[in-house]
Amino acid sequence: MEIAEKYSHLNGEEFLIVHHKNVYEEIIEIIQAVEADKFKTKVSKEKTMPGKMLYNPDALNREFKRLFKTQNWEDMRYSYYVTTNYTIMQELITLPLEKQKEYLIEKGVESPVYSYKQTDFVKDNIAIEVQFGKYAFVAYDLFVKHLLFYSGGVINVGIEVLPMKSMQSKMSTGIAYYEGEVYNILRHGRNNPPVPLVILGITP
Repeated sequence: MEIAEKYSHLNGEEFLIVHHKNVYEEIIEIIQAVEADKFKTKVSKEKTMPGKMLYNPDALNREFKRLFKTQNWEDMRYSYYVTTNYTIMQELITLPLEKQKEYLIEKGVESPVYSYKQTDFVKDNIAIEVQFGKYAFVAYDLFVKHLLFYSGGVINVGIEVLPMKSMQSKMSTGIAYYEGEVYNILRHGRNNPPVPLVILGITP
């Protein structure tokens, strides 16, 4: 596969080039190693394109996972306790997990609520999500997951890999695409979400 377009949010790509040039090159090489046409195996059952062969998102995800694993990228779970009190939250997020529950109890919370988020691939404080899912999943990645890992000090930059519209048109309906998601970020303003990101638009 090829990277057709790139969008750098809050100098995400510049950070990678300066601080993680070799890792960034490794990511690009992994993407280029995916032979997308091998995964055009899904037979469409949709009324608008019955019988048409489409790119299989599950198979593509498995291939990306296999290739990233060969370079020691691992999934990661970030665990934390939640609060709806903004003042408490500011202190809470600076604490290690084992101290968060104790802190909430000290603040009068009777039953602290535990939660976690998990991301696909993490290495050297960089998180990658390869997303061939519905639109809502991408918004969740960009505005919740990457941001949470960033504010929690787990990562310094997040990377989202998305199909270009030209590829998405050869997949099932409802799958997010690069142009649309970059447009959504631009509409939110230059500083939102407040986390350095690189969005990569890929084609077969």
